[in-house]
Amino acid sequence: MALAAELDKLAKGPARAGLEPLSSLVADDLQAVNRLVVQHMHSPVALIPQLASHIVAAGGKRLRPMLTLASARLCGYQGERHLGLAACVEFIHTATLLHDDVVDASDLRRGLATANAVWGNKPSVLVGDFLFSRAFQLMVADGSLDVLRILSNASAVIAEGEVLQLMTANDTTSDEAAYMQVIEAKTAALFAAACRIGAVVADRPTAEEAALERFGSGFGIAFQLVDDVLDYSALQAELGKAVGDDFRDGKITLPVVLAIQRSDANERAFWQRCLEDQDQRGGDLEQAIEILQRREALADAMARARDYATSARQALEGFADGTVKSALLEVVDFCVDRAY
Repeated sequence: MALAAELDKLAKGPARAGLEPLSSLVADDLQAVNRLVVQHMHSPVALIPQLASHIVAAGGKRLRPMLTLASARLCGYQGERHLGLAACVEFIHTATLLHDDVVDASDLRRGLATANAVWGNKPSVLVGDFLFSRAFQLMVADGSLDVLRILSNASAVIAEGEVLQLMTANDTTSDEAAYMQVIEAKTAALFAAACRIGAVVADRPTAEEAALERFGSGFGIAFQLVDDVLDYSALQAELGKAVGDDFRDGKITLPVVLAIQRSDANERAFWQRCLEDQDQRGGDLEQAIEILQRREALADAMARARDYATSARQALEGFADGTVKSALLEVVDFCVDRAY
């Protein structure tokens, strides 16, 4: 199936409960964004659109571009600039996915083979660079220095977060502050920027820009915390992901940080062997899940996610009630509820 048709199918297809109000609200705009994505993925170098199409057509929730579209609508925007900027946000996100999969040596994403598993690491990194470049071309085409500043800053922060995560990987002495610094950079920065530019294109006051940025940041942190909990949940299979990917990669996520803080000497030795030494044996994942549950690390990480979700909801209090605001609030609820 041609990529444009596949993207339209994804945009029109059934959404999970909680996402449906938002996806329905921006469905027409999202199809226009998908067409821009296809247009700007074109290159005479055949491998570029081929590899880029592989990861874009793999699906996903399209949350980040939808946030740009919905934020602009929440601010009363009537033009079309938000379409190109939503495509820009999607390119930035897709580029980071390509790079992430190489760094993590991942073989699967959403149940499908990753681009690096199919074509190798070098093409994946280079096509990721191409998509970043396309994103900056779209920023420049928009013509707003404010938009360029917000999205370029987010891109730099994301890269810093990736490097910081690499530095803290497999380090069982890493603390909660270091973990939060990683996800604020890696995940929350793009959520925040995607929302803020909706107010920028609508020429809204700085206070509304900041409120949407807080909404996106709180939402992004909650989203990542739930992802970290889900990595140790059987529900991962429903999301097209393998249970324990973070454990196998030695990632120090919040549930692990909390569990290590509460562990006895034997349990700390277990975490060190599995995550630092990468000496993992049969039954280790099951033991890790048992420790996380017994030390209430998963429950407490979910409680933190709910706190950030509450902060995100509060950030929208100054905006008028209506279908757009309701849809944004519901998607935050969906983010937390998907863990059950």
